[in-house]
Amino acid sequence: MSKLYFRYGAMNSGKSTHLMQVAYNYEERGMKVILMKPHTDKKGGEKLISRLGVERKVDLVVYNEDDVLEKVKEYKEKNGNIDCILVDEVQFLKANQIDQLFELAIVLDIPVICYGLRTDFKMQGFEGSTRLLLLAHSIEEMKTICKCGRKAVLNGRKINNRFVFEGEQIAIDNVDNVEYESLCGHCYFKYKNNL
Repeated sequence: MSKLYFRYGAMNSGKSTHLMQVAYNYEERGMKVILMKPHTDKKGGEKLISRLGVERKVDLVVYNEDDVLEKVKEYKEKNGNIDCILVDEVQFLKANQIDQLFELAIVLDIPVICYGLRTDFKMQGFEGSTRLLLLAHSIEEMKTICKCGRKAVLNGRKINNRFVFEGEQIAIDNVDNVEYESLCGHCYFKYKNNL
């Protein structure tokens, strides 16, 4: 039986880069992968873009109303066997879509490896990530560091280079003067309490 994997980490932990490396490893062995990302992630359009500058076109863009199970079945009918499904920015998927990824892994026996954030800039869970934490067969943290040198576990949102702690849950990096910085707990509260 194949499994549903969740690899999470703070911003800048190399999630997209790692996803593309996994895709390359499968393909180097003659295996077929499909890459997905939610439509909510406007950065790069229909491409995955790593902070290292590596880019790759996705095979499926998933909208909020999409049935992921059906989309994959249709893709498989047109394109043949699938050896692995890779999902970037998985936190933006809906809970029912995570259920569908879980079903894909079990019923169609295709490994599904998801990459994304666990929490937002207010330390709240994303719908997709919260459901994955309940269903994933394997959960792995991808580590990165804060600028102070400690392990980063949180995401700080900056607008016009100033940390903010209020606002909508979703604002895409490098759009409308929004940036994110990975922070340790100590620095997160230092910035938050100085407001």
